[in-house]
Amino acid sequence: MKTVAAKNHQIQLLHVEKPEDVPKTSLLIRTLYSVISPGTEISALKLSTDRCIYLGYSAVGIVEKCGDHNSGFKEGDLVACYGAPYVRHAEYLLVPHTLCGKVPDHVKPEEAALSGLGAIAIHALRVAELQFGDKAVVAGLGIIGQLIAQIADAAAYEVYAYDLSLKRTEMFCSRPNITCFSDHKKMEEELKKDGYGHGADAVLLCAGGKQSPLTAQSLKWIRDKGKVVIVGDIEPNFPRSDMFAKEAQIRISRAGGPGRYDPKYEREASDYPIGFVRWTEGRNIDEFLRLLKDKRIDVSEYVKEVVHIDQILSAYESLLDKQSSVLTKVIQY
Repeated sequence: MKTVAAKNHQIQLLHVEKPEDVPKTSLLIRTLYSVISPGTEISALKLSTDRCIYLGYSAVGIVEKCGDHNSGFKEGDLVACYGAPYVRHAEYLLVPHTLCGKVPDHVKPEEAALSGLGAIAIHALRVAELQFGDKAVVAGLGIIGQLIAQIADAAAYEVYAYDLSLKRTEMFCSRPNITCFSDHKKMEEELKKDGYGHGADAVLLCAGGKQSPLTAQSLKWIRDKGKVVIVGDIEPNFPRSDMFAKEAQIRISRAGGPGRYDPKYEREASDYPIGFVRWTEGRNIDEFLRLLKDKRIDVSEYVKEVVHIDQILSAYESLLDKQSSVLTKVIQY
C-alpha cells in the first residue's frame, strides 16, 4: 500500500506492506480521505533526518475487517479515526476502536476526515473550562484555530479571533458572531470597551514560534485570574510580573483529550469509565461528528483543496509557502 513519510527533509511516497492481521480490539480501515495538519507535519518534516517519520493523524474510511472486541463497529461502516501512529496518510489503517467514531448519515466523508483536528480543538476548549457567556480570544487562525473559534461560537462563548495574517482574518471575518482582528492593539481596545472591560476569560494560543510576542500579549488580554491555554507549538515564555499581577493560569492542551499517549487506552483499546472521564479523545471525535451532523459548524471551506495520494508532493508545496492562505489539503485515496 502507499503511505506518506518525511525523510531527509523531504516528502516521500512509500510502498509498504498492507496490514493483514487484525487484533481483537482494532479495525482494518480502507482509507477514503485523510487531512494534512500543517503545523504538526511541517515541524516533522523539518526534524526528519535519515529515519522515516510517517505523517498524518486524521482520516476517514470504510471498515473492511473487525477484531472480535470491536465495540459495535461492523464491516462496511464509515468511520472517522484519529491518532498517530495508528492513523496516518496511508491507503489502509489498523486502528484501535477507541480512536474511531461512526460517521452519521448526511455528513460528507471528506468533512469527517477532519475529526482528529476537531478533537484537538474541542479538547483545547475543555482545558480552558469556559462557561456559557464567557469571552475567549483565539490567537492564530490556522486550521486548528479556526475550528476552535467556530466551536467556541457554537457553545455561545463570545469569540475574538486574532492573526497577524490579513488574508486569514479576511477569510474568517464572514463568520457570524466572531470578531476578527489582525491588529492586536485594536483587539485590546475592543476588549477594554466591551462590557466591563475586564478582558478575556481565556486566551487560546494556536500559533507557533520560539520567540513569539503572543505569550506576553496574551497576559494583557485576560482578566484577573484568567487563563492562557497553549495549543500550538509556542515557547511558554511568560513574563513573571504580568502573571503574578493577574494570578494568571497557564494551561497546556495535549492533543485530542484523555487517553492520548496512554497505551492501555489506545493500543489495547481499554476505554475509561464515563463516570470518571467524561470526555476521552474518542468521545471528542464523536462530538465533532455531532457538530457536523447538526450543522453547528461549517468546514466546507477547509475541504476544497483535494489531491490524490499520487500527487502528494504537490499537496505540501502551498502549505510550505508562508504567504499562502491555504490552511490544509485533503488527500484522496
